Amino acid sequence: MTLRAHDLRVTYDGRSLPALAGVGLEVAPARTLAVVGPSGAGKSTLLRALAGLVRTSSGRIEVAGRALEGLPPQARRIALVFAEPALPEHLTVRANLALVVRSRSHARERIEETAAYLDIARHLEHRPSALSTGERQRVAIARALLSDPDVLLLDEPLATLDPALRGRVREELLHVRERFAGPIVLVTHDHTDAMAVADELAVLLDGRIEDCGDPQRVYDAPATARAAALLGARPMNVLPGPLFGERPDVLVGLRPERVRVGAGERVATVRRIERTGADGYLHVDLDGHALVARVDARDLPSVGAAIRFAYDERDLKRFDAASGAAR
Repeated sequence: MTLRAHDLRVTYDGRSLPALAGVGLEVAPARTLAVVGPSGAGKSTLLRALAGLVRTSSGRIEVAGRALEGLPPQARRIALVFAEPALPEHLTVRANLALVVRSRSHARERIEETAAYLDIARHLEHRPSALSTGERQRVAIARALLSDPDVLLLDEPLATLDPALRGRVREELLHVRERFAGPIVLVTHDHTDAMAVADELAVLLDGRIEDCGDPQRVYDAPATARAAALLGARPMNVLPGPLFGERPDVLVGLRPERVRVGAGERVATVRRIERTGADGYLHVDLDGHALVARVDARDLPSVGAAIRFAYDERDLKRFDAASGAAR
């Protein structure tokens, strides 16, 4: 039951630029597409367009060959879980889930089974107001699954969770993947969340897909300099080619974790140090250009120090300086 979308365009009143500018995607059954991009990139608009909550000015949407454009949301069999779930507060969790079960046959068993594997069974008789943010999110996901959708859409499902809970909920999303046979599209601004759950990864910028494919390939060899500068705990360094012996019409990309500090002949000056716990990030000046290098936080130089660094030529990514496309 493949989800396909082609040339989706959405423009909101009062905005000169489109929110979606010709987006296309394809997600096979039992596969998860994670769409990553900054705020305002069009991620939520994309999900709402697929679900029928915003009108597209052009484009096609199909599930298993069935055309969806023009159909109302309730006829699309697409479930959308919002970043902040809207659960009727006057109903218990069990009653919230019962609202969406299409068949009353074995409804109780289905609710309890779904609640069990999402670890909310002990809350079935509680009201949503008594739940934590993570528990409310899991109730929303359970409700979506119980509606028997063909496609599941997740809008920033981890955005409101604290760091300790994010890892656990990521694991639960992988369990959902094991239980749900249809396509899943998840949008997030956090590349770590995206890489953790995605079978395929798309980078969305300014309403356009910059790159899409295997998550590790998109990370290691992005299709454009703009995609390269988005992904990563600290994004790829994208610097003028002459700094690396290339022509002026070339940009060179190098991941911070691929910079080998303490070796080699290149010299740079430390301007700022960023500590994140196990790692430290050195923000250095390289011939008037900013370069970031990841190092062990236990072995940090001082600000103002001159450091030597090296890199493997195989780790350099080259982009056209005019178009930004990978070479």
